[in-house]
Amino acid sequence: MKLNADLGESFGAWQQSQDVALFPYIDQANLACGFHAADPITMQASVTQAVAHQVQIGAHPGYPDLVGFGRRSLACSPDEIYALILYQLGALEAFCRAAGTCVAYVKPHGALYTDMMHQPTVFTAICQALADYAQKSQHPPLPLMVLSQPDNTQARTLAAPYQIPLLWEVFADRQYQADGSLTPRTQAHACHTQVEQVLTQVQALVQKRRFAGMASALEADSLCIHGDHPHAVLFAQAIRQYLQQAL
Repeated sequence: MKLNADLGESFGAWQQSQDVALFPYIDQANLACGFHAADPITMQASVTQAVAHQVQIGAHPGYPDLVGFGRRSLACSPDEIYALILYQLGALEAFCRAAGTCVAYVKPHGALYTDMMHQPTVFTAICQALADYAQKSQHPPLPLMVLSQPDNTQARTLAAPYQIPLLWEVFADRQYQADGSLTPRTQAHACHTQVEQVLTQVQALVQKRRFAGMASALEADSLCIHGDHPHAVLFAQAIRQYLQQAL
């Protein structure tokens, strides 16, 4: 199982100082593409760090909402979703090509990720963008990282016509509910604050793919931690140590 983190989310004078410290512990970096966070210099620096640490690069496109950090849903049409995915993916891919690498997958950010999982029109608009990007560039479709749930039938069904591979993501630092969904950030205790909580959750995900009370196991390709969490580095260090011992 891989470990991924949302990174490259500085913007101008506002800096996320943990990024450099996180790269040695992760396998995949979801890099902001300028709409919810990041600027050109930040994107370039993040790609450079990922290449130096041999970390896979994922595009992390979000809604155009710098003030809300992309965590507020916007009423975008399918055409707008399609365009904002291509716009942000293209920007990050340019920096990757200049550094001798490429974008390996796509993981929407924040509210766009949530809307993708709850609104089929958003999901299919993203898939259409990735399919067209692949067809016109004559490359295989980029995988789409999505939230793993006890029943992933809908995601598979929506992605299938576009031949988009899916990467199943589970969260190390977010609280899960009994039905396998994430506790909304608007509720208390939505995010873990202690290393012990994170490790307990990671152990359950790695060993059993489920939590107490869940009827079905979760498919899991990659564990996520959020780079803006104040304890992100401690979480990443502990998870990496556990994964090296367990796998």
